[in-house]
Amino acid sequence: MAAIMVRPFGRQDVGAVHALMRALAIFEGYDDKFRLTEADLVEHGLGPSPRFGVLVAERENVIVGIAVHYIIPWTYDLKPVVWLKELYVTEAARGMAVGHALVEQLRQYVAGIGASAIKWTVLKSNMPAKAFYRSLGGRPDEIWESWQLKIDP
Repeated sequence: MAAIMVRPFGRQDVGAVHALMRALAIFEGYDDKFRLTEADLVEHGLGPSPRFGVLVAERENVIVGIAVHYIIPWTYDLKPVVWLKELYVTEAARGMAVGHALVEQLRQYVAGIGASAIKWTVLKSNMPAKAFYRSLGGRPDEIWESWQLKIDP
């Protein structure tokens, strides 16, 4: 099996990252609301003050997975938390340890910045994702539940 290389994304990756983000939107059923452009990725992910980071996983020089993340600054314990916003692996590359490689690289990044945890959400119906996250040692938060307040335009 070909080796998987994980690294931060760069300008040369914007098209592939955008395509995978759109594929995730289709998979999760919000593609009709997907408004992100490649220019947005450059401005907000690679600009002078990036709002998020993206790790890309390459296999045979093709990007087959992404881990989009951002930092939530510290509050009570003086340690930030890293929020894993999107983890997506192409269907053809699933089962090849791409997701594991992405999460492991993110885990190393998190440890390097002194963050206390990686947090994320999972669609209630996505049992394969839940099994995957459990295999990494992830667990549902037994104290906190996810809430939202929608702001309509």
